[in-house]
Parts: sequence; C-alpha cells; structure tokens
Amino acid sequence: MSEFKDHFSSASDRYAAYRPDYPAALFTWLAGRCAERDLAWDCATGSGQAALGLAPHFHRVVATDASAEQVRHAEPHPLIDYRVAPAEASGLADCSADLVTVAQAAHWFELPRFYAEAARVLKPGGAIALWGYGRMVLPGEMDALLQRFYAETVGPYWPPERALIDGAYRSLDFPFVEIQPQAFAIEVEWTLPRLMDYLSTWSAVKRYRVARGGDPLPALMAELSPGWGDPETARKLQWPLFLRVGRRQGNAD
Repeated sequence: MSEFKDHFSSASDRYAAYRPDYPAALFTWLAGRCAERDLAWDCATGSGQAALGLAPHFHRVVATDASAEQVRHAEPHPLIDYRVAPAEASGLADCSADLVTVAQAAHWFELPRFYAEAARVLKPGGAIALWGYGRMVLPGEMDALLQRFYAETVGPYWPPERALIDGAYRSLDFPFVEIQPQAFAIEVEWTLPRLMDYLSTWSAVKRYRVARGGDPLPALMAELSPGWGDPETARKLQWPLFLRVGRRQGNAD
C-alpha cells in the first residue's frame, strides 16, 4: 500500500467549513453518463463536498477517505455511507459502482493502484471522473497580487504534486475510454475575510506557517484591501473546473 500523504487532517474543521461547493450541474451531468444509478463511490471525499452533490442522483453513495479526521468532519446524509479507507482499497464489491469520482485529490494517489481498484469496482458501462480546480481569478489588479502570493510567497511550500493541478491533470495517465466533458465552474460570492478563510486551507499556507513561524495572510489581505474596497462587500469569484472522464476499457459511451 502506498504511503498516505496527509496534508489536511490537521485542519479538517476549516477544510469542511471553508472549501467551496461544486456546481449542481456537474453532478447532474455525471449521473447522466451512467446507465444505472444504484451506487456512486466518492474516493478521497475529504469533508464530503462531492458526496453531497452526488447524493440526489444515486440510491447510495459510499464516500471514503484515508483520513479519519476528515471523515469525522463530513456532513452527514442519510444516503451517504462515510468510511475510512485508502484510495487503493475501497472495500467495495467487484462490479458494484455505477460511478467513481475523485474531486481535487487524484494528484495525491498512487494512480496505477487506484485505477486498478476503480476498474475492479466499476460495473460494465460505469464511469469514472477526476476533477479539480486551481486558484481563482480576482478582479482587476488584485489578480496579480494573488498570483504573486500563490507562486512566490507560498510557492516554495506547495507539495510537488501541486504541479498536476497547475497542469489541469493533462499529464495524468488515464487508462479509460475518455469522454469529452462539458465546461463547469465553481461560482461564489465572498467577502474578503471569507476569501482569507478559504486561503487558510491551502496546504502551502499551512506549511509556510510551520516553516516560517508566521502567517502570510494578513499581509496579503492588506495588499488586496484597496482594490477590494469594503471588506464586507461580497464579490463574485470563479474557478473553472478541469475534468478527466471515462469508462472502463471495452465499454462504449
């Protein structure tokens, strides 16, 4: 079994509270790729954002994460069975899942083992979807400030796997019959303090704090404040999603 790289358990409560939700249209589209909707497996569920999006479309969702602390902070739902399990060993039966999803987490996996597990549990005709998002784009001149913070201030503290996010998963091996996805984006209306809460969940920010003994966010907030205006004014922010979607080899769309 591969070593679990746990960058999030130490702040599971903040992760659950401050990470953005995925658009409902994404889950409607994914469910539409499935011939049946008995079971979805949400792998590396974290605090359950994707599992909650899947629940209206499937009779049952099994949501697994290798971090017991993340699962402890997941939002309960009567159709979601949260379990502590690594990506490579779901505990699900052969050919039992109509859909396998991984949201903002595939870059942490030992992918060949995960892919073998996904192929084992997927039904004939079942689908698999990996997706993620990079940094949001801020309005006007504020975006250059955030880009500098992302790349320079906390840039040295990103784990190397972050490069896969920056590359929109294009370089990932994906041994499935690929399906061209629609375009989706996360859209929110956040105040400046709410944006800072979200940035506090970045693994690079947490690693910066440990390495440097200080918090880089107050300085960023001060830089953004003139362009933002009243910090309690909510601004529209967007993250385009990138997706890799496919089916088991030998199954047509």
